[in-house]
Amino acid sequence: MKKIDPFGKDPPLVDMSVFPSWIVFEDDALLILNKPGWLVCHPSKDGPLSSLVGAVRTYTKLDKLHLVARLDRETSGLVIIAKRPSVARKFQMAIQERKVEKEYLAILEGDLKKGIEVNQSIAHRPDGLVKIKNHVSDDRTAKSAVTVFEPLSKNEEYTLAQVFPETGRKHQIRVHAEWLGHSVVGDKIYGKDESLYIEFIEKGWTDRLNENLAMKRQALHCHKYHFHFADGAVTFEAPLAEDMYLFCQKNLREDFSLSI
Repeated sequence: MKKIDPFGKDPPLVDMSVFPSWIVFEDDALLILNKPGWLVCHPSKDGPLSSLVGAVRTYTKLDKLHLVARLDRETSGLVIIAKRPSVARKFQMAIQERKVEKEYLAILEGDLKKGIEVNQSIAHRPDGLVKIKNHVSDDRTAKSAVTVFEPLSKNEEYTLAQVFPETGRKHQIRVHAEWLGHSVVGDKIYGKDESLYIEFIEKGWTDRLNENLAMKRQALHCHKYHFHFADGAVTFEAPLAEDMYLFCQKNLREDFSLSI
């Protein structure tokens, strides 16, 4: 049987026999998942197994679930789902009150010479081809945003970086990476040609995308959450997604390894 391309025009449904391998942690209050970089979080018109939340409902047999922290379709890594409203509230308040440290791993275009803190406000871009795109701006509607980038492994072409977003603006890491001149590898919106995003939405993966993008999805992975609660700290960690790991092995130094 022909394998369905997860980055085609019609992505596959979640294989429930594989779903348990995504579980990072589970108890009667929480389900922490390592989401793949091709799956949307929110339910879609294509049935329960077309989204992460739908698959979780199928797995848990629970109708009411609470998505504490979501990810874009093409961002892999940690997704926090609470099984009870009180638990969701606890984690959501920690995020709102910045009692959490978030760490992402990103593969960036070019050689990021050294660590840098980007303190640049972000606003919705009022015009342009892609209507959902944000940008660095001093407009009155802009919101403060701070992101720290720390290179781990690099060469002239690519940099694997730890990324610490200190605020939580939409597309923040990708906007700041573009502003730095080191866009996230595979980013169809904040890369060199945003028309690639429109083409992907309409047609799925095409020859033109293949020629212009080094990966089929944005190389961004939510790696770690460290919550500071009054009753003690809680940490969740998701190993780097396989596609990003293989890309680093192939394109960064030969002795590349990842111990974090």
